[in-house]
Amino acid sequence: MRLQRHGSKKRPFYFIVVADARAPRDGKFIQKIGTYNPLTVPATIQLDRQRALDWLHKGAQPTDTVRRILSFKGVLYLKHLLRGVKLGLFDEVTAMTKFEVWHKEHEAQIKKRNDEHRKQRQVRRHQPVRRPQPRQEGGAAE
Repeated sequence: MRLQRHGSKKRPFYFIVVADARAPRDGKFIQKIGTYNPLTVPATIQLDRQRALDWLHKGAQPTDTVRRILSFKGVLYLKHLLRGVKLGLFDEVTAMTKFEVWHKEHEAQIKKRNDEHRKQRQVRRHQPVRRPQPRQEGGAAE
């Protein structure tokens, strides 16, 4: 799994794709599983969680950036939980319950972070611009 760059110069937009390791970065790919736009604040990530999970189970190796994206979206955590089900540590219902709890907490954190960012932008927008004071002629401490 890797990122395939699109967009114009200095305006990147990426497709998250499954591709052969020997294929060039923007070359032939097997399947598109999502998009990543780093220009928005916060970055916009759209990912088909089930397809990504299927490819991870088949042995696909994500690049470092894609691994971070999958971790952020919870795909790697879900894979970890399903491995626990396979080993018999707990059943699938428990795994899905754990994932749902994590997902709700994660979404709340993201919403809180976005709200704080929005407030900070509003505060910065409404602050008056400080202009430097002109220097006065004549010594101050004589």
